[in-house]
Amino acid sequence: MKKLLGSAAVLLASLLGGATAARAQAAAPLARYFVYFRDKAGTPYTVSQPQAYLSARALARRSRQGIAVRPRDLPVSPTYLAQVRAVSGSPQVVFTSRWLNGAVLTCDAATLARVQQLPAVRSAQLLSQVLPQSPAGAPAVVPTPPPPAPTTPRATYGKAYAQNQLIGAVAMHNAGYRGEDMQIAIFDAGFPGADQITALQNIQTQSRLASTRNFVDGGRRVFLRNGHGTACLSLIGGELPGYYVGTAPRATFHLCITEDVDSESPMEEANWLAAAEYADSAGVDVISSSLGYTTFDDPTLSYTYAQLNGRTALASQAALGAARAGMVVVNSAGNDGSNNWHYIGVPADADSIITVGAVDSLRNHAGFSSYGPTADGRIKPTLSAMGVASAVLAPTGVAVRGNGTSYACPELAGLVAGFWQANPTLTAQQVIQALTNGASQARSPDNTLGYGIVNFVAAYNLLHPSAPLAAAGPAPAGPPLAVFPNPSHSAELLLAVPPGLRGQVLRVRVLDVRGALLGEQVLPASPAATVPLRLPARPLAPGTYLCAVQPVAGGTPQTVRFVRQ
Repeated sequence: MKKLLGSAAVLLASLLGGATAARAQAAAPLARYFVYFRDKAGTPYTVSQPQAYLSARALARRSRQGIAVRPRDLPVSPTYLAQVRAVSGSPQVVFTSRWLNGAVLTCDAATLARVQQLPAVRSAQLLSQVLPQSPAGAPAVVPTPPPPAPTTPRATYGKAYAQNQLIGAVAMHNAGYRGEDMQIAIFDAGFPGADQITALQNIQTQSRLASTRNFVDGGRRVFLRNGHGTACLSLIGGELPGYYVGTAPRATFHLCITEDVDSESPMEEANWLAAAEYADSAGVDVISSSLGYTTFDDPTLSYTYAQLNGRTALASQAALGAARAGMVVVNSAGNDGSNNWHYIGVPADADSIITVGAVDSLRNHAGFSSYGPTADGRIKPTLSAMGVASAVLAPTGVAVRGNGTSYACPELAGLVAGFWQANPTLTAQQVIQALTNGASQARSPDNTLGYGIVNFVAAYNLLHPSAPLAAAGPAPAGPPLAVFPNPSHSAELLLAVPPGLRGQVLRVRVLDVRGALLGEQVLPASPAATVPLRLPARPLAPGTYLCAVQPVAGGTPQTVRFVRQ
């Protein structure tokens, strides 16, 4: 058969001449390349009119932090893109990069050679010789029956209690910070089931899914491919009291597919770059990325440890660019601690970001969690959170346990969002500094846990010494003061009474956030751990409120925030 086809090709060539050559060229294998331009000459965009390429929220984020719009923020010159598209061979522009002043192209090697001859082109690099395959769909979601009303604060979190408690997220929620008005972008491999899972439905019904982008396949379909992203989203945005609660369940989300699990190549780094620039333009506050790269399918493209200096890898340059734009980038350290690579990956090596290592619930380093330092000697990881037996939601909606710095990362990213919500005047870099100052190894950081296990209360109190939150150590003697369910639609609330307040007559006051008294009750002395909380006769409007409890005989009042929906 091959001989017959070969003979026919010879005859056809003699008849049609150059047409056969054109078809042969078209049949050449396609690949993805990153093309760098020399400058941004001829661009119609200016730094004085950034609203043409940055959203109002993006500009507001920069303005709050004193970050100017610079030439690096300008889009690629449309003139240069037109020149590239006009090259023989029809190269396809997949997307462009403002920060690195380049474009990702799909074309064959011969077409790339012609592109490189353009005066505007400085250089090019191979990203991948394998194009994306058709994505897998989502598995069937298992409906989660309504859980019974939780009777203790611990029960509110279900299987996710330990990971929240370890880093102070429970105390953060009790103080009224659940990520409201904060925007988080999650870069991952897919989010199948995330639009159907019961514990993630609040994101949909409350219009807190700001956008979706699929940088692997193109378009905006993200509820497909690999369930790793669904698990990572749940660690932040899950909210079904009595079953599962994430670290920032009231945040607003941007879901971005950047990882192609069917192959491993620098193209995924280019996707990460495109997502980071998109997140910047959309006004995102926090990026959560449980991704890392060291070794590729094409070994000639793989990194060496010496290249992990935060300035070489494409994704590391992107992470630094996002940090410079005023976002807090949170990235997993990697799971190579117990194998030959041993060290962190890319973009975990980037400067000015939070690289997250993993510990277990007893605060011990997870053996798989990758080590630092970077090749240029910087301490990594930055901070650590629970990544052993972390509770996550599978694409079916079932809460399961898993291991990995992939899970420690979103836990901490949600805490970052809540901490920044509580301290809105801080810059992104000040947020990172405050959290490292309050971590468990702040005075003696190392390349195993970095500055240690993050803790919301410790970091918050360092910034607010005159109005500290109640201390929340790693192994409290009993549950803290809490109102639950929190948040709640119900008129029936319970007050969790700490051991130190039990057996005393207590005055309980409900106040608005300005401190105005809305209602008061006196509780008789009782050994009970939970008691009904009587709300004011006038129904409370949706919003945040304070519950202050103080022994009638005297003593320091304790205050907790709760949210009415």
